[in-house]
Amino acid sequence: MDSIKRVLFLDRVHPALDEALIAMNYKCEYLDEMPKSSPESIIGDYYGVVIRSKLKLDKNFLSKATNLKFIARAGAGMENIDVEYAVSKGIACLKAPEGNKDAVADHATGMLLALLNHLHIADAEVRKGFWRREHNRGTELFEKTVGIIGYGFTGTEFARRLSGFNVTVLAHDKYKSGFSADNVIESSLDEIFEKADIISLHLPLNDETEYMFNDSFINKFTKNIYLVNTSRGKVVKTADLVKNIVSGKILGACLDVLEYESGSFEKLRGLSMWINKRGVFFKRIARWLIKIGLWKYLHPAQYLVRSDKVILSPHVAGWSFESNKRISTILADRIRELDK
Repeated sequence: MDSIKRVLFLDRVHPALDEALIAMNYKCEYLDEMPKSSPESIIGDYYGVVIRSKLKLDKNFLSKATNLKFIARAGAGMENIDVEYAVSKGIACLKAPEGNKDAVADHATGMLLALLNHLHIADAEVRKGFWRREHNRGTELFEKTVGIIGYGFTGTEFARRLSGFNVTVLAHDKYKSGFSADNVIESSLDEIFEKADIISLHLPLNDETEYMFNDSFINKFTKNIYLVNTSRGKVVKTADLVKNIVSGKILGACLDVLEYESGSFEKLRGLSMWINKRGVFFKRIARWLIKIGLWKYLHPAQYLVRSDKVILSPHVAGWSFESNKRISTILADRIRELDK
């Protein structure tokens, strides 16, 4: 390997990171400018790598990274990186979980308010010429009890957003304690199961949290609840979520992340889940048939995209213009510290 410290960008990020690395005398190179090269075939030439979440840096990949000194993950989750193996090879694994905390908190709050006030339904109906006031009567967030599971950067900021709504915030984090404050009460899961009206998930995806929000978990709640998930799609078992929306145990769901995302989500178009020419009447009949158990959707995701009780977005809660730049700036600072 030559003396120049080369960094491979497996994904594009905000140019603030490129500019900072160049100022630190790194040479930045981009996978999308090397169409004939596979990452595995060239990774041995690089000192650092920058990644979002598209590619998986597993043991097989990292074993070829003979000169790699750091992995910079532009975001929070590290599930696409074999961190344990990387660290054993002396590779620093850097991330920027605080970079999008405000964006996620804003998005979660906005989705929740839209769901409670039927804004997604009302907007669509007014655009079609319907003026249905009683049908779109909202539910106030005021004086509700909100359970936050996972009290890291985004959970903390979400609680801060809620402080102006006169709600009771109960927060649980397996790895933190002593964080009760004026706007949040540190709580056990059992206390959240007993008291919560609304649940917001702020969890990493790992062996412990995968499909944690399943039928068994849902039915531990005393009340019927609303769900907000801006963490990872596979924390929620989609089939069990749908089952409990249909039964009424889940009153509604705000989902920025899904069990099926990107390419895998788009492949579900084969189920004709987006367009149905038979329109509103068919949807009403379908919902009734599902409710009485005479018909089922071919795939649980079909229910989510058709249900008025669900608000969806394509994993963009943390994807604001500001967070995009902030993440790159934070990573630049972490690499700068690594070089000292």
